[in-house]
Amino acid sequence: MAAIDSLPPLRDVIATHELSAKKALGQNFLLDLNLTAKIARQAGNLAGSDVLEIGPGPGGLTRGLLAEGARRVLSIEKDDRCLPVLDEIAAAYPGRFSYIHGDALQVDPLAHLTPPIRVAANLPYNIGTELLIRWLTPPQWPPFWESLTLMFQREVAERITAKPGTNHYGRLAILAQWRADAKIVMDLPPQAFTPPPKVSSAVVHLTALPEPRYPADLKVLERVTAAAFGQRRKMLRASLKSLSPQIEDILNAVGIPPTERAEQVDIEHFCALARALATA
Repeated sequence: MAAIDSLPPLRDVIATHELSAKKALGQNFLLDLNLTAKIARQAGNLAGSDVLEIGPGPGGLTRGLLAEGARRVLSIEKDDRCLPVLDEIAAAYPGRFSYIHGDALQVDPLAHLTPPIRVAANLPYNIGTELLIRWLTPPQWPPFWESLTLMFQREVAERITAKPGTNHYGRLAILAQWRADAKIVMDLPPQAFTPPPKVSSAVVHLTALPEPRYPADLKVLERVTAAAFGQRRKMLRASLKSLSPQIEDILNAVGIPPTERAEQVDIEHFCALARALATA
């Protein structure tokens, strides 16, 4: 395996610092530096961007991002066992890498980043979806990030990129694709990780749209999709009746048959429904 920098191979790093992956932290380490560099390349041209990384662990993706030319990388790491490794990376890339020791769900990194900003991470499985939803629902749009390049369990990746009429289509697909272009750009088998997880993984790349694809109030749209997919086997006239006593008339007015089920309705019609309910 070709070296991407002057630092030791990841297996040696893990052995030296006695870094066994912790299930409680959702850790599964990628040890192939060629693979982490390939993931970094999915984030696009990094030369003019700061990159935010969550959960660097032993620093495989961190080193990939730096080797691929990121202007600067800021990582957030909760596991204090990994900090000596990150110090070594900082010494090897002076002025281009720093980290915050803390919980990504509680730390606000924006004061430490300069736009344009991209996010790239092999996300800890136990907080990945929550972080994505936070990044997709900021108070202001467009968000602080230009793109997200994120590793998820394959099933979560399919939920993000699903199309209407498929089993994985639901609230997460609508939220992600309403405000971003989302696509799966890599698949990774369990054997790529140490320890191997029970499921396959995938990298999803999301590019923020300048404005949402269709006009709608976020909170109304979330309320509509929660009701619709909370009872996804029911017809919409039944699953949405709690939102308005005139729900059948409203559905007809925006071009949705009241007998339709949630998974058959595309994002444009969900947004039209949200607008109609907001003014009803």
